[in-house]
Amino acid sequence: MPHWLQLMAESFWPLLYAGLVFTVPLTLLSFAGGLSLGFVLALARLFGPAPLVAVVHFYVWLIRGTPLLVQLFVIFYGLPSVGIVFDPFPAALLGFVLNVGAYTSEVIRAVIESVPKGQWEAAYSIGMSWPQAMRRTVLPQAARVAVPPLSNSFISLIKDTSLAAVLTVPEIFQAAQRIAAVTYEPLILYTETALIYLLFSSVLSALQGRLEQRFGQHALAVGARA
Repeated sequence: MPHWLQLMAESFWPLLYAGLVFTVPLTLLSFAGGLSLGFVLALARLFGPAPLVAVVHFYVWLIRGTPLLVQLFVIFYGLPSVGIVFDPFPAALLGFVLNVGAYTSEVIRAVIESVPKGQWEAAYSIGMSWPQAMRRTVLPQAARVAVPPLSNSFISLIKDTSLAAVLTVPEIFQAAQRIAAVTYEPLILYTETALIYLLFSSVLSALQGRLEQRFGQHALAVGARA
């Protein structure tokens, strides 16, 4: 067996283990937290009082206008200077949640605004309250539109988690760096790391396609019944 192939075979399971134990949980937790934060921010931006809208707008502008790597450095390396200390994994999680929340808030805001006002009026006309109209009428329609952009954000996030390596989180890229430091074969290790990320992204892209297809079929069924 060629040396490069043997090295890739020996390092595959350590890299995959790091992905399953750290990268995947970090991605899932970050996206769940960011999506929840984004939903709250979107509602505040759409329906909140003017001062709150201004605060949310500033937050989204700040997060979207600065690099994610800088945000992670501020949280992990900068905040200790003012007495706020995080372990590597919580620091990375906090940074990703704040970042994802800003981006998903804009997606959610846009898809809610895309629902025709007539849908709100129809819901109110049959006696629904605002929460009922949002939950039963607006959000189901908005969710179908939101699936593609939110899925793309999730796929991008699993690649962005490689930045957690700079916070010493032992995810895939950090594991590859450690193995490369011992074997002195960075090209082989980093190529293999890229292939593992590509594998994860390809699986998620396939799932995204099935999810979009399912939502599309549901929309056609609803239209046919109407």
